[in-house]
Amino acid sequence: MNYSCERRFAPVSASRKILMVGNTVEAGGELLRAGLHREGCEVFAYSGFDELDEGTLQEAKLIFVLIGGIAEQRLYSQVGALVRRASNINVIPVVQYADQEKAAALLELGCVDYLLSPFSESQLSALLRRQEHADAAQESFVSCSQGSRRLLAMAQRVSLTRAPILITGETGTGKELMARYIHRFSADADAPFIAVNCAAIPEQMLESILFGHEKGAFTGAVAAQPGKFEQANGGTLLLDEIGELPLGLQAKLLRVLQEQRVERLGGRKEIALDVRIIAATNRDLQREVAEGRFRADLMFRLDVLPLHISPLRERKEDVLPLVRRFIAKYAPQDADENLLTAEACRALLQHDWPGNARELENTVQRALVLRNGLFIQPQDLGLAVAPMAEQQQEKPPVPFAEGGKAALRASGKWAEYQHVIDTIRKFDGHKTKAAASLGMTSRALRYRLNAMREQGIELNF
Repeated sequence: MNYSCERRFAPVSASRKILMVGNTVEAGGELLRAGLHREGCEVFAYSGFDELDEGTLQEAKLIFVLIGGIAEQRLYSQVGALVRRASNINVIPVVQYADQEKAAALLELGCVDYLLSPFSESQLSALLRRQEHADAAQESFVSCSQGSRRLLAMAQRVSLTRAPILITGETGTGKELMARYIHRFSADADAPFIAVNCAAIPEQMLESILFGHEKGAFTGAVAAQPGKFEQANGGTLLLDEIGELPLGLQAKLLRVLQEQRVERLGGRKEIALDVRIIAATNRDLQREVAEGRFRADLMFRLDVLPLHISPLRERKEDVLPLVRRFIAKYAPQDADENLLTAEACRALLQHDWPGNARELENTVQRALVLRNGLFIQPQDLGLAVAPMAEQQQEKPPVPFAEGGKAALRASGKWAEYQHVIDTIRKFDGHKTKAAASLGMTSRALRYRLNAMREQGIELNF
């Protein structure tokens, strides 16, 4: 089977702002700067990590880190801190061929790609286009946690081939979203993406739906119908809940995957296929094989490139960004408002989310309907809330200047401002981290603080 995949990317956007950090005067730095300029990028070079201010990070699209000359211990701590600080920016280390093991360690810290030096113009160009294509592909998948960023980086790499991909994870973790991300990253815009839920279709119909049928193949087949494999030709076929596939169909599926050809029910002609197969399941296929419910040869055929999506309870950094994504989806008129109170944020972060992102989405949708007023309070979420820590209970409320509170449209604006103050205090006055937690840019947070000062609020962090 041919697993190669020719990639075609759109030109790099000339408006891309690129940052370079490290010893930018060395040969690799000058080569990188020249190559980025040729690609039409706006390049800003910094010798140290501490020179990156909030405004610069908010506007950048990529950060290249020239790791030459940085001690290994400092390298990992500084790059890890940068990834956490600039969670909305892709950090890409520039690594010498002799130091490729460092690249692997940096990928574990949340870097999404790396560039081997010395590099050619075509290699740099391909990397830039990969990153721009990834930005366009990431429509719904939130990746703020270190684990999620590593997962997306792995998804980008596995998407470069046509080899089968097996996505595993608990119910509600976003396996179909990941499959769509891989498809959008790797395929042309007009390539088909077809998804089949193997658990939702009756067994007697599933074979016809997958492989198609000719007219008269069975009672009720009044016209020929292409199957999902044919419909996905040239693109991607997602076999969701593959662990639910009946044993009889598993053997037929295995043959199609081996031969890359399909024959409709009642037909005599084989149809050549060029389909990327992505299978997804919440089951442990090795256990299913051991217990006789899944064919071992089919599992090995599907499990060429495995991807595992961690449950939401193991990536709590993604919870609040996901909430804001759902608010924008279900209440677009309030998308620019910060609807979550500090207590609601705490309740969301303390919950284990056994139903993962799907449960979180349902909770947010319900809260938007049941809330009293503009803001979402803990009681609107319907979650058990642990008592506040003693130091949180003793925090003083937002201090208002004389007469200021009465001018704030009763309690609505007060709750909003209290939440902003509480969040900044939570991060010990670090406004960049507070802005990220609040789901706004540092610039927007500065505007909000200025507005609060104009209302007579004393801002003491």
